[in-house]
Amino acid sequence: MKDAQKNMTAHIAMSCRTISLLTYVSKISQMVIPFVLSFIACTFVAMAQRQELIVAKDGSGDYRTIQEAIDAIPENNATMVFINIRKGLYEEKLFLTKSNVCLLGEDRDSTRIVYAQLREEWNRVHAGKDWGAAVVNIDSLASDITIANLTIYNNYGSLYGSVNHQFAIRGGGTRIILLNCTVKADGGDTVSLWNRQSGMYYHANCWFEGWVDFVCPRGWCFITDSRFYGHNLSASIWHDGSTDRNQKLVIRSSYFDGVPGFPLGRHHRDGAIYLLDCRFSKNMADKPIYYPVNPNSIWHWGDRHYFYNCHRDGGDYEWFCDNLDKAEGRLVASQITPQWTFGGRWDPEPLAAEVLKRIGASRSMK
Repeated sequence: MKDAQKNMTAHIAMSCRTISLLTYVSKISQMVIPFVLSFIACTFVAMAQRQELIVAKDGSGDYRTIQEAIDAIPENNATMVFINIRKGLYEEKLFLTKSNVCLLGEDRDSTRIVYAQLREEWNRVHAGKDWGAAVVNIDSLASDITIANLTIYNNYGSLYGSVNHQFAIRGGGTRIILLNCTVKADGGDTVSLWNRQSGMYYHANCWFEGWVDFVCPRGWCFITDSRFYGHNLSASIWHDGSTDRNQKLVIRSSYFDGVPGFPLGRHHRDGAIYLLDCRFSKNMADKPIYYPVNPNSIWHWGDRHYFYNCHRDGGDYEWFCDNLDKAEGRLVASQITPQWTFGGRWDPEPLAAEVLKRIGASRSMK
């Protein structure tokens, strides 16, 4: 009997110790598991946060050249990386092969990417290939590229006297934003974003300058609050919308100027061009957007050039009178937004607003 009581007492004691141990483990778990989960969550949040790199020529940043910063971004990058470029003259040619990249200058006029390159010279030694013929080259597989608050200039013509094709920006890719930039070249085809299948481009508050067809997108493009200056007597704007009837070039609230007699635009292939609330200088020629002689292509879908509330200093021409009601769907001006332009597949304005906020914050700290 005594032995049975001893065994019972021992069993009860062991059970109590087991319960105490389990209680202790439970309390520890309650403290540790949330910590571990919190640590894991924070780690994932940090990984998901947008990354920041700094480029400074004087060595005070992460990299001395812009291309070094681009090359540091992982392949198949899926997180937006802001490359903050401090003031300076960057005499380099850029190759953007990564997606989700924002090149953000410290100052629009003082952050300058300048390189001299004639397209035909590049083609001559690269088997006729255009990859690498621009100051900024965007790969056909890259997407979600933003370039903001800086100047890009192909100055070949100033150095060597030619006005032939000189790309400042050229490439494929899609969802490309130019924001608060000056983009110029001493020749034609200054901004050549040429993804004919799926290219979508948004440009705001920019200065575009060049010679023939100096803004010449293929695909879908929306431009607003920008200025154009043409040095030639052929055309300023050009569009290729021949792959899809819905492709279009829309320009809103912008100003066109150039040498005396500069024409507004032309296009060799099918295209649709909408200009709303635009103003033209008195130098613009009395010449509608036209079809240049081209035996290899015709306008299958006809003349699709639409205007609303556009005026010329010194008097309007008949050919740019209001005619939105002749467009498919009998449009009104308020319908013509970036989302409408891109068929609801892309809304670039939230990211543009974020970048503009960054630019404003940078200015306020100076």
